[in-house]
Amino acid sequence: MGSEASRPVDCRKPRRSLWLLAVLLGLGCGGGGGSSSSGTPPGVQPVQVAAGLEHPWGMAFLPDGSILATERAGRLRRILPDGTLSSPILGLPPVDARGQGGLLDIALDPQFESNRRVYLSFSEPGTGPEAGLNGTSVLRGVLSADHRNLDSVAVIFRQVPKQNSTAHFGSRLVFDRDGRLFVTLGERNLDREGAQDPSNHLGKVVRIHGDGTVPSDNPFAGVAGAAPEVWSLGHRNVQSAAIHPDTGELWTAEHGPQGGDELNRTLAGLNYGWPRISYGCEYGTPTETCTPVGGATSLPGLEQPASYWVPTSIAPSGMVFYTGNRYPGWQGSLFLGALAGKALWRIQLEGPVVVSREPLLTALGARIRDVRQGPDGWLYVLTDETNGRVLRLEP
Repeated sequence: MGSEASRPVDCRKPRRSLWLLAVLLGLGCGGGGGSSSSGTPPGVQPVQVAAGLEHPWGMAFLPDGSILATERAGRLRRILPDGTLSSPILGLPPVDARGQGGLLDIALDPQFESNRRVYLSFSEPGTGPEAGLNGTSVLRGVLSADHRNLDSVAVIFRQVPKQNSTAHFGSRLVFDRDGRLFVTLGERNLDREGAQDPSNHLGKVVRIHGDGTVPSDNPFAGVAGAAPEVWSLGHRNVQSAAIHPDTGELWTAEHGPQGGDELNRTLAGLNYGWPRISYGCEYGTPTETCTPVGGATSLPGLEQPASYWVPTSIAPSGMVFYTGNRYPGWQGSLFLGALAGKALWRIQLEGPVVVSREPLLTALGARIRDVRQGPDGWLYVLTDETNGRVLRLEP
């Protein structure tokens, strides 16, 4: 299992040379265990920047070097460079902070320095005929100059339909190079087949403009019976998203059931298979002999993951492509937080092919909820705990 985790081959479009290498070395797509290089890499250690966050979910760096961080209970805080936590920033709407829900991801507008716009995803409680239901929504607000308030708050996107569930909200926010906003969405764990229906937002990645309107070149824009916001479909619970620094393409990672977590190159209009294909099993079934959810791991017209984890789920969360120069040899690597796996995975690609991966920070024993590259070139991780921390990886 250890060697399998350290050098998976590409699962989507395998190259014959990589496939032969995998056969000779006993490797494969996936694997959920550790590797010989797990732990903290030589010369790098996690240094605490801040603590005292209650189950933080996402973070974003402000131009002055301070950090905005969300707490799942519904609070947004600013972390000063000396680690001091602000009082909660005012102006946020109510969130349904139950189960996996609450205040989730955060992203700054690409033009933040001139417009001070902040985007937040959250589990929004329904009202009126939707009372008792909830869904993933995205709001936009303007951060006041004194950092104390979020003004002009408006909800620009609402997942349809709302459901009576406390699970699988997604949800990451990432802007592409042209300023369009990707929002990742879970299928809410009630109607799995909803992820295959393009008329709704269940188990989808959507793409919108910063004001919530739909880009005219979206793959389902103008398609009868389809939700025009949809970018891709057939997802289970996507909690990771990052833009490839060279290609500009969206990459995501999503939770499988019992095993089968996936890393995907998430392209326009493609179907990633859930729940008709999977590498994961139904909960409670023996992983050694189980039939995967959907009964198959591949079917025509459904995409294969770039990599996946079996038999044990790692529960992937925030991720980032590293473009700095603080860590020799890490440029271009994809870093992926893991919750159940309690690690930070470093994944190396050649083009769209995953050629190696290794779990780092395993000795920390912490659920890694988010990872970001700071403006100083260091990597920062966010731990999901009652006393959640921001840690910087330093020599």
